[in-house]
Amino acid sequence: MLKRRLVPVLFLMDGWMVRSQDFSEHQFIGDPVGHVERMVDWDVDELIVLDIGKGEMSFEHHRQDYRNKPVRTLLEFIHRISVECRIPLTFGGRIRGVEDIRERIRNGADKVSINAMLGGAPDEVSRAAHIFGSQAIVASIDFRQTDAGAKVFMDHGKKMLDASPRDWARRAEDLGAGEILLNAIDRDGAARGYDLSVIQDVVDAVAIPVIACGGAGHQRHFLQCFEETGASAVAAGNIFHFTENAYPRAKKFLTRTRDDIRTFSMPRAA
Repeated sequence: MLKRRLVPVLFLMDGWMVRSQDFSEHQFIGDPVGHVERMVDWDVDELIVLDIGKGEMSFEHHRQDYRNKPVRTLLEFIHRISVECRIPLTFGGRIRGVEDIRERIRNGADKVSINAMLGGAPDEVSRAAHIFGSQAIVASIDFRQTDAGAKVFMDHGKKMLDASPRDWARRAEDLGAGEILLNAIDRDGAARGYDLSVIQDVVDAVAIPVIACGGAGHQRHFLQCFEETGASAVAAGNIFHFTENAYPRAKKFLTRTRDDIRTFSMPRAA
């Protein structure tokens, strides 16, 4: 039986980890390397890191109180966390073509999450899938509910496309993507549960795995998504920044209630 996954998502902006809400409000919450180390200690199934910054990337914070030596570039950050992760790492953001993908994989990413390429450079998506394998290409699809139903949005949730998540997922699969990361913009940081109907609609439309993201406010939301959709994995960001809802507790809850969730391992000793 194929085991289903619980996946933390870390959002990176201007060299900091942030808490995201509605793709528009971002609260800085700390040094990115430290957050990755916590995920390693929790022995997570895998880790997704999404760079959601729009301007020039900089890790130069001019601080002297780092516990560890700070990273100074994006590729240095990917290399550093890939070495420390020892778990499957997906990295997304600022990817415009095959060479961007090559750099991230060369520096330690196992998979890359692409978004803008699906609309702006579809041929590059197919080329990347041919070079690196479909398993390395995760199509990130952002959507929001509108008066006309669920619609795909690009450009950090600002530009609406005349396409449903279902149709865009099929497009991504046809181009060679091996997995879908489905992000509900209007549930981002809202803590009111996943958009189950859209998730299942996309699951029914494609043969590749779907990772559902956006809306987790309680561990019951993870269980509901697993019980009411065919998502291969459920992802969340904000909820794992709070101790009472941390990953180990959520994973234990899921493995007690379902037998198709990856077996939980106790965090490694320090």
